[in-house]
Amino acid sequence: MTVVYDAGLLIAAQRNDRDVWAAHRVRLEAGIVPITTAPVAAQVIRSPRQVQLRRLLRGCDIVAFEPDQAERVGSLLAGAKTSDVVGAHVVLTAAKTGSVVITSDVEDLEQLCKALSRPVPIRRV
Repeated sequence: MTVVYDAGLLIAAQRNDRDVWAAHRVRLEAGIVPITTAPVAAQVIRSPRQVQLRRLLRGCDIVAFEPDQAERVGSLLAGAKTSDVVGAHVVLTAAKTGSVVITSDVEDLEQLCKALSRPVPIRRV
Protein backbone atom coordinates (compact mmCIF):
# COMPACT_ATOMS: atom_id res chain seq x y z
CA MET A 1 0.00 0.00 0.00
CA THR A 2 1.17 3.49 -0.82
CA VAL A 3 2.17 5.73 2.07
CA VAL A 4 2.39 9.47 2.64
CA TYR A 5 5.18 10.59 4.95
CA ASP A 6 4.44 13.45 7.32
CA ALA A 7 7.08 15.61 9.00
CA GLY A 8 7.54 13.28 12.00
CA LEU A 9 8.78 10.49 9.75
CA LEU A 10 11.19 12.82 7.94
CA ILE A 11 12.57 14.01 11.29
CA ALA A 12 12.99 10.41 12.46
CA ALA A 13 14.87 9.58 9.25
CA GLN A 14 17.16 12.57 9.76
CA ARG A 15 17.85 11.27 13.28
CA ASN A 16 18.76 7.93 11.67
CA ASP A 17 15.90 5.96 13.26
CA ARG A 18 16.67 2.38 12.25
CA ASP A 19 13.02 1.27 12.23
CA VAL A 20 12.08 4.13 9.89
CA TRP A 21 14.94 3.33 7.54
CA ALA A 22 14.18 -0.40 7.57
CA ALA A 23 10.50 0.19 6.71
CA HIS A 24 11.48 2.70 4.01
CA ARG A 25 13.89 0.19 2.48
CA VAL A 26 11.22 -2.55 2.49
CA ARG A 27 8.80 -0.23 0.67
CA LEU A 28 11.34 0.68 -1.97
CA GLU A 29 12.34 -2.96 -2.50
CA ALA A 30 8.65 -3.82 -2.95
CA GLY A 31 8.35 -1.14 -5.62
CA ILE A 32 6.34 1.21 -3.41
CA VAL A 33 7.48 4.80 -3.80
CA PRO A 34 6.50 6.79 -0.69
CA ILE A 35 4.91 10.19 -1.13
CA THR A 36 5.53 13.33 0.85
CA THR A 37 4.48 16.88 0.12
CA ALA A 38 6.54 19.96 -0.63
CA PRO A 39 5.08 21.76 2.43
CA VAL A 40 6.10 18.82 4.67
CA ALA A 41 9.63 18.88 3.23
CA ALA A 42 9.75 22.65 3.80
CA GLN A 43 8.82 22.12 7.46
CA VAL A 44 11.84 19.87 7.97
CA ILE A 45 14.60 21.02 5.60
CA ARG A 46 16.92 23.42 7.37
CA SER A 47 20.36 22.83 5.91
CA PRO A 48 22.15 21.19 2.99
CA ARG A 49 23.98 19.18 5.66
CA GLN A 50 20.85 17.11 6.44
CA VAL A 51 22.29 14.16 4.56
CA GLN A 52 19.94 11.50 5.93
CA LEU A 53 16.87 13.60 5.14
CA ARG A 54 18.03 14.31 1.61
CA ARG A 55 18.77 10.62 1.08
CA LEU A 56 15.22 9.72 2.19
CA LEU A 57 13.65 12.38 -0.02
CA ARG A 58 15.49 11.03 -3.08
CA GLY A 59 13.41 7.87 -2.68
CA CYS A 60 10.09 9.73 -2.45
CA ASP A 61 7.65 11.41 -4.79
CA ILE A 62 7.26 14.99 -3.57
CA VAL A 63 3.81 16.40 -4.29
CA ALA A 64 3.41 20.15 -4.74
CA PHE A 65 0.69 22.26 -3.17
CA GLU A 66 -1.19 23.28 -6.30
CA PRO A 67 -3.26 26.50 -6.46
CA ASP A 68 -6.45 24.55 -7.19
CA GLN A 69 -6.06 22.70 -3.86
CA ALA A 70 -6.38 25.84 -1.73
CA GLU A 71 -10.17 25.72 -1.59
CA ARG A 72 -10.27 22.00 -0.69
CA VAL A 73 -7.64 22.48 2.02
CA GLY A 74 -9.54 25.46 3.43
CA SER A 75 -12.84 23.56 3.38
CA LEU A 76 -11.26 20.62 5.18
CA LEU A 77 -9.82 22.95 7.82
CA ALA A 78 -13.24 24.54 8.33
CA GLY A 79 -14.92 21.14 8.62
CA ALA A 80 -12.33 19.90 11.11
CA LYS A 81 -12.26 23.21 13.01
CA THR A 82 -8.47 23.30 12.87
CA SER A 83 -5.78 25.39 11.16
CA ASP A 84 -2.91 23.08 10.12
CA VAL A 85 -2.65 23.75 6.38
CA VAL A 86 0.23 21.31 5.93
CA GLY A 87 -1.62 18.54 7.76
CA ALA A 88 -4.76 19.11 5.69
CA HIS A 89 -2.71 18.92 2.50
CA VAL A 90 -1.15 15.64 3.68
CA VAL A 91 -4.57 14.14 4.46
CA LEU A 92 -6.02 15.24 1.10
CA THR A 93 -2.97 13.84 -0.71
CA ALA A 94 -3.45 10.51 1.07
CA ALA A 95 -7.17 10.49 0.27
CA LYS A 96 -6.50 11.21 -3.41
CA THR A 97 -3.87 8.47 -3.72
CA GLY A 98 -5.53 5.87 -1.47
CA SER A 99 -2.55 5.99 0.88
CA VAL A 100 -1.82 5.50 4.56
CA VAL A 101 -0.35 8.52 6.37
CA ILE A 102 2.66 7.86 8.58
CA THR A 103 3.04 10.60 11.18
CA SER A 104 3.98 11.46 14.75
CA ASP A 105 0.94 13.77 14.88
CA VAL A 106 -1.78 11.11 14.88
CA GLU A 107 -4.42 12.96 16.90
CA ASP A 108 -4.38 16.14 14.78
CA LEU A 109 -4.48 14.23 11.50
CA GLU A 110 -7.29 11.99 12.77
CA GLN A 111 -9.29 15.13 13.53
CA LEU A 112 -8.83 16.21 9.91
CA CYS A 113 -9.80 12.73 8.68
CA LYS A 114 -13.09 12.88 10.57
CA ALA A 115 -14.10 15.78 8.31
CA LEU A 116 -13.60 13.65 5.16
CA SER A 117 -16.32 11.58 3.55
CA ARG A 118 -13.94 8.58 3.31
CA PRO A 119 -11.52 7.84 6.14
CA VAL A 120 -7.78 7.87 5.58
CA PRO A 121 -5.72 5.38 7.61
CA ILE A 122 -3.23 7.05 9.96
CA ARG A 123 -0.23 5.21 11.44
CA ARG A 124 2.19 6.43 14.10
CA VAL A 125 5.90 6.64 13.32
